[in-house]
Amino acid sequence: MKKKNFIIGTIIVLIITFICCYFISPLINKINFGLDLQGGFEVLYEVEPLNSEDELTNDMLYSTYKAILKRIDVLGVSEPEITIEGDNRIRIKLAGIKNANDARNTISSTAVLSFRDANDNLLLTSDVLGGEARVGQDEYNRPAVSLKIKDTDAFYEATKKVKNMTNNVMVIWLDYDETTDSYRNEQRKAENGRGGCGTSSSHCLSAALVERAFASDVIIQGSFTKEEVTSLVELINSGALPTKLNEISSRTVEAAFGANSLTKTLTAGVIGIICVIILMITFYRFSGFIASFGLVLYTFMTFGIFYLIDGVLTLPGIAAMLLGIGMAVDANVICFERVKEHLLIGKSLSEAYDLGNKSSFTSIIDANVTTIIAAIIMFILGESSVKGFATMLIITIITTIIIMVYLVKFILKLFVKTHIFDDKLGLFIGINKDKIKKDKNIHIPFEKLNIVKHRMKFIGVTLVLLVVGVIIFLTTGANYGVDFSGGTSITIASPKSNTETVVTNLLKDNNYNIEKTSISDKELTIIISEVLEKESITNLTSTLKDEHNLNSDIYVVSKVVKQELVKNAVKSLLIASIGIIIYIAVRFRFNYAISGIVALIHDVLFTFLFFSIFKIQIDSIFIAAILTIIGYSINDTIVTFDIIRETYKSKYKNSIIDPKEIDELVNTSIRRTLTRTILTTITTIIPVIILLFFGSREIVTFNIALLVGFIAGTYSSIFVSNMLWAFLEKKRIMKPKKEDDDDDEVQELKVRGINC
Repeated sequence: MKKKNFIIGTIIVLIITFICCYFISPLINKINFGLDLQGGFEVLYEVEPLNSEDELTNDMLYSTYKAILKRIDVLGVSEPEITIEGDNRIRIKLAGIKNANDARNTISSTAVLSFRDANDNLLLTSDVLGGEARVGQDEYNRPAVSLKIKDTDAFYEATKKVKNMTNNVMVIWLDYDETTDSYRNEQRKAENGRGGCGTSSSHCLSAALVERAFASDVIIQGSFTKEEVTSLVELINSGALPTKLNEISSRTVEAAFGANSLTKTLTAGVIGIICVIILMITFYRFSGFIASFGLVLYTFMTFGIFYLIDGVLTLPGIAAMLLGIGMAVDANVICFERVKEHLLIGKSLSEAYDLGNKSSFTSIIDANVTTIIAAIIMFILGESSVKGFATMLIITIITTIIIMVYLVKFILKLFVKTHIFDDKLGLFIGINKDKIKKDKNIHIPFEKLNIVKHRMKFIGVTLVLLVVGVIIFLTTGANYGVDFSGGTSITIASPKSNTETVVTNLLKDNNYNIEKTSISDKELTIIISEVLEKESITNLTSTLKDEHNLNSDIYVVSKVVKQELVKNAVKSLLIASIGIIIYIAVRFRFNYAISGIVALIHDVLFTFLFFSIFKIQIDSIFIAAILTIIGYSINDTIVTFDIIRETYKSKYKNSIIDPKEIDELVNTSIRRTLTRTILTTITTIIPVIILLFFGSREIVTFNIALLVGFIAGTYSSIFVSNMLWAFLEKKRIMKPKKEDDDDDEVQELKVRGINC
């Protein structure tokens, strides 16, 4: 019967694994991809009232949002992202859009129709119109726009006025701009063959002679194609914007660029997951196999939740999911190591499994809560891709708790109950029977390792590296990306031998100031100081594509956005750190919190200085990497702190102990968690390294930051936070107690070993 239950359970696990693997590809294809994965257009607008003397209200902002939404429906984008940011900004992401210039014009045009005379004097506004504009034809059967007149009396008086003018022309304008638009200018353009009224490049839609007053419907005719007329009709019908939109940041990604990124990143993800599964099964045998089943289910469920909440998958989002693999595995590694501790002192498998689960639960929850604090801060204060990363990270943490903490443990418990593994501990969890001892003391690995004894060496090395890094940073500075410097970044994928020369000459011909150039086999990136406007972006994109067959990713950041990004980056780091300090102080003691936060500062500084020394570009996604490092590093630190606290309570009953015993307490705690720390670091770093070598160029700097930060985090969780805690704890227990205010009262002398 036991064998039968074991076989049935194994078959069920294999079937579920197969189903997840089979359906995960169709599931991913149903998820909405961001513009970095399928190409598209992203723009950030600053919203201002049409009248500069008015104040922007929430109603005006929301009305603008609704008008933009209606216009985007016209474009036929399946899953647009439109978000209001702050008090006066609207961000729009249009993944999969093929013509960014048309989209930009459709969105930002205020769509205000006006009727003027040849001297540009206003005659009528769109208030005279009734009903929607329609696609029609002129007398020569050419595409035209048909407008229905509602206020016939007003229209009659206006046409009557124009009829009696010397230049009896009624001009119809769309979004007339007093500073640049003029009927005379349109005439000059027409004479020189550079456009004029009725062409797609002009705000002047039509200019018709008025030989008699009339009150009938109006036809707008010109050199329009059917597509242009259709677009114009839809734009007019979408309604006038109640505000003015100023473009302060934009990004245009060619479709080929995105598709290549998606393929590379998903391939790297599959390789990373397979490597982690092999490692888990090698270390923990059958338990590792069940954990690997949980990992497959975790991946499927993560994408499933993302699909159900209608999320938009981006490259940083995929990176967050792969990063979550290491954190998900960590939950099992902590538990398995605790189970092995109890097995090594002679506990039965069933008893050891229950005790291991119970003792590891608080460590797992504490570690995940601190990570989710960083993720929530990223979501609230981050922008664009950082929000996508934070969303996926939050989902992975929730999924980790559901799948890896509860489901995997529940399934393993069912197999434990079959008692098949009672005398096969090596097969169940990779334990060596020869190491089992029949005493009540927890077996401590790495018995000869005395880290505390050499703490001054580690502290010295750390300080020297930090001082050298700071000196180099102050001397040479850092390589800030366009996010933190402002300007325009132009990236070309798979450059040829002459690509740099071609693009550089093109930019110089347009009098652009080139600030930085970097080239590799995968990409060419050039940053110019100018903040390109929409016309310049359109011309540059089309020139690169049409004349040189180059796919480009153009990212524009204004000075206003740059200042906001810098402010939010600093605010994110401060708030995340404060949140973690408060949580650890509540769950442990304040000296634990101080020790943990110093370790976090160590990790952030090392990562930042590494980027500065090697001149790796620092951009907005770098901040997401730093916040992830903070969450991961404190995760590592808390696991050791949990052992320290547990031993403190059980062995010393929270009483005052000899300061010398603090050193042994820290040494013991580090030894007990060292296997877990090393293994978790490996399983977390594996996907990062795979992404670094095989993933998309978009997240290369992100992965470098994670790799450096995780190594620094592992170092600090062993050699920095614990050493600092030991120092603070010694100071605390050596601090003399305050004497009672009543000096006449006899105080009890407390002597350790006698009455305390």
